[in-house]
Amino acid sequence: MTENIIALLIPFGAGVILPIVSVWLTFRSIMNRDNHRAEILAEAIKSNPDVDASSIADAFSKKPRTPREVLNLRLLRGCMFTLGGIALAVVCAILCENTDLTVMDFPGFFLLISGASSLAVGISYLVVYFVTRNQIED
Repeated sequence: MTENIIALLIPFGAGVILPIVSVWLTFRSIMNRDNHRAEILAEAIKSNPDVDASSIADAFSKKPRTPREVLNLRLLRGCMFTLGGIALAVVCAILCENTDLTVMDFPGFFLLISGASSLAVGISYLVVYFVTRNQIED
């Protein structure tokens, strides 16, 4: 009975709770960072009213990435996701070969789906890299 409940809770947690928590943490960290910057800017203006607020705000702002950096980041992510997907597929094959599990059992199925999705994301990053690399001027 408890095995059935656990088998239902794991996909629910991975598919529903984990994305909600990750989005909440991301937005909370962005809000905290912005609030911290605003507090520092307010303190700087309070301590010295003659200071240029725009120069301080520019110093705290995040520098935009160059097109070359974006392109290299796509290549890096494409390689990482592709190799990760291949590794998960190999682990699934080894696991199913050396044990009495089939691909449709929970560990093999999870590894196969994770590997296939990671491989698809990696290939899409690589396609975008190879399509857009000629558009970037050196």
